[in-house]
Amino acid sequence: MKAIVVDKPGGPEMLKLVDIPAPVAGDDEILIRVKAGAINRMDILARQGGASEFKKATAQLGVEVAGIVEQVGKGVTDWKCKDKVMGLVTGGYAEYAVMPANRAMAIPDSLSFVEAAAIPEVFLTAYQTLFWIGKLQEKETVLIHAGASGVGTAAIQLAKKVAKATVIVTVGSDDKAAFCKELGADYAINYKSAAFEEEVARITNGQGVNLILDFIGASYWKKNIASASIDGRIVLIGILGGREAEPIDLMTLMGKRLQVTGTLLTPRSDEYKAQLSRDLTKHILPLFASGEIKPIIDRIYPLEEIALAHVRMEENQNVGKLVFRIE
Repeated sequence: MKAIVVDKPGGPEMLKLVDIPAPVAGDDEILIRVKAGAINRMDILARQGGASEFKKATAQLGVEVAGIVEQVGKGVTDWKCKDKVMGLVTGGYAEYAVMPANRAMAIPDSLSFVEAAAIPEVFLTAYQTLFWIGKLQEKETVLIHAGASGVGTAAIQLAKKVAKATVIVTVGSDDKAAFCKELGADYAINYKSAAFEEEVARITNGQGVNLILDFIGASYWKKNIASASIDGRIVLIGILGGREAEPIDLMTLMGKRLQVTGTLLTPRSDEYKAQLSRDLTKHILPLFASGEIKPIIDRIYPLEEIALAHVRMEENQNVGKLVFRIE
């Protein structure tokens, strides 16, 4: 089969298209003929050589695919050949990928393979951080950083449709701000032209937000603390702005009674991912089928041009997901 591999850590030029043996479904697994997949920040970290921190050191990248079940392993009863599925995998930049059967999700009939490939990682992450970890309640206020990213666009829709929350996002351009508002965000702050913590204070009349989803990390630490409400929650899911924050005033955390949680989805256990996938299937997939929420796709690439998708993501040009398609 054709697959994208990384010979050694480095830039996008390290991504190579090669022929390697196709995997075989083991017990409790399914083999998927990949029709489409998507690019994620974790792929870039792995390509650059930072994957060992997340226990994902591998020459073959890609964590999510959509496709057709080609083979079912011993003990698999929920799926059969020719079923259309999507979900999390290891080594998804390829024509075939193996997936634990209990984490596969059926693709709604209304969605294409390309649309389905844009769902698993970002909607599972958004759902997990908003509701499992962030405990977002109906009509609370949430601040979502990187609102135009894949997870950001998913989180906007889930927060509005499921929790009827007031949604504030930060973005890096006025075009991204307009897009996020069209998607459902109540307020969009261009962090390049305004101090988001001051805007949050203005929008909330000084009360702050109940929940913050943060991809940025160190450079936003103090601003996030200032933007959080009493009893607020901050969920840290990225470190694009650095990993080492300035000295922390613990009294500020105590005074506001803040909860700060860090999380990554990729290193989670298979059972955790399976349960999260089941929860998303039950509560969220019907909203895709009805058209109430949708995957947001920025650009589509053939597998052999996946390096261009990495460049676009590293330059923060995308609005929504970057997807590859296998004809």
